[in-house]
Amino acid sequence: MRVALYMATLSAVRWDPLMKAHYQQLRARGKLGKVALVACMRKLLGIVNARRRDELRNEGLALA
Repeated sequence: MRVALYMATLSAVRWDPLMKAHYQQLRARGKLGKVALVACMRKLLGIVNARRRDELRNEGLALA
């Protein structure tokens, strides 16, 4: 799981404007590259969990 999240975060930091801005802000505040990347991993995991929660909620409404 960690490897998949790490690779997805590397891609997000490079191509997603919001994640790129978050990473650059952390680096500007003096965080080391790997520390900033782990913070982005946590943020990405929160986004994935929220999207999945919403998806399941919508599926529940469609079934009812």
